[in-house]
Amino acid sequence: MSSMRGIDTPVRQRRRRVFKEVANLAYNSTNLKDDMEALPYKIVDYEESEFWESVYRDRAIIRERIRLAMGMSLRPENREHPGHLTQGLEESNIDEKYYEPPLMQVIPSACNACPENRYEVTSSCMGCLAHPCQSVCPKGAISMKNGKSVIDQEKCIKCGKCREICPYDAICHKERPCKAACGIGAITSDHLGRAVIDNEKCVSCGQCMVSCPFGAIADKSQIFQLIQAMKQGPVIAELAPAVIGQFGDDVRLWKIKAALKEIGFAEVFEVALGADIGAITEARHYVNEVKTGKLPFLLTSCCPAWSMLAKKTLPDMVETVSSALTPMVATARTIKQRHPEAKIVFVGPCAAKKLE
Repeated sequence: MSSMRGIDTPVRQRRRRVFKEVANLAYNSTNLKDDMEALPYKIVDYEESEFWESVYRDRAIIRERIRLAMGMSLRPENREHPGHLTQGLEESNIDEKYYEPPLMQVIPSACNACPENRYEVTSSCMGCLAHPCQSVCPKGAISMKNGKSVIDQEKCIKCGKCREICPYDAICHKERPCKAACGIGAITSDHLGRAVIDNEKCVSCGQCMVSCPFGAIADKSQIFQLIQAMKQGPVIAELAPAVIGQFGDDVRLWKIKAALKEIGFAEVFEVALGADIGAITEARHYVNEVKTGKLPFLLTSCCPAWSMLAKKTLPDMVETVSSALTPMVATARTIKQRHPEAKIVFVGPCAAKKLE
């Protein structure tokens, strides 16, 4: 499956705009409630929507994005009592707030209700005499109408044989991008065909979010709370080394560190420090557990998403997952020993988590 990762799409641009405006609220707002109410009109300041059927849907989606960007939950879909945009604002207008699970959420008004699994004949069909697609179909779901092949979706069993045999690549496989990106089957559908995340299965890896072409899946942010914390006292950034790959060839790690200190971080530490600590710890675990025959093998604990996956889907292997701290936590504990008064935030490609 193709990936949109790294492409500057309108979805990414809109996401950045929301983060920028929320950060501006945290830094400069003197009347937070009123300024937050005005924000959807500031972002959607045009009369005709470029993406949806009206600006009203555009603003409805932006409202939910604003709530998620401020660490708040989506409003329930209740026409009689929909909930106000600023509902729960006071509980979020603090620097100590940790996000309310789940981390990954589907914005219903933004979901396109994409087909989950469907084969369709495109306009590339040549209506050939052999029509091998019809010959290989085990259920007789393909017929010829007006000189073109047509698939009866009621009979189709989604085997894909017609697509494989077509000499003109005229049959396409439509699959919901978020569901295709999810490796553990956590994406289902509601009664309207919109995507739903099963939080019992979800490991918060974020692959569904980066794969949705409509930007309908978003994660909760703590940018607002982070800025509040920076206004109260020292905040230290943990920087993932992988972040260097996000800004192009001309950006060096020292530039990123300088930029983070420029916007208010007291100090910047690399998570590579915690990775070294974890590697040493896991090596000791290997010697003590595997070499002695207590365990058949040892699995790394460095990735939180992987640890969650193991606990939820591989219960028999939980004991083989190392108990070493993740690089993020190991680095944070080291920082705390040196700067006990500071708050710590993780900055990197993964979902940000503020640590006390």
